[in-house]
Amino acid sequence: MGKKEFLKYLDKYNNERIRMRITVENGKVVDIVVQYETLIEGKWNAIVRYDCAHGFFHRDVLFPNGDKDKQVIEFDSLETALSYAEQDLKDRWEFYRNRYIKKAKK
Repeated sequence: MGKKEFLKYLDKYNNERIRMRITVENGKVVDIVVQYETLIEGKWNAIVRYDCAHGFFHRDVLFPNGDKDKQVIEFDSLETALSYAEQDLKDRWEFYRNRYIKKAKK
């Protein structure tokens, strides 16, 4: 079993990043975590996470008060799910960040 973990930064200031962890067995992806994090006041905050915890692929949208919005997403394979998760976070990180900050101000 091989595990790879790495970060991909989304902005030139390195304040926005995607944390990725991929587990492969016999050449097949068997587990993934793809998480968008933002740096606010010197602290990294998890905003959106895609993973296979609980035995199924899903997205957790995380809120400043600790609440989560869980959505099951079905794909043919974890390879496809991995690509989807990464692309969604690259495309929509600003939306996710702005919503998180708006919720934090309430």
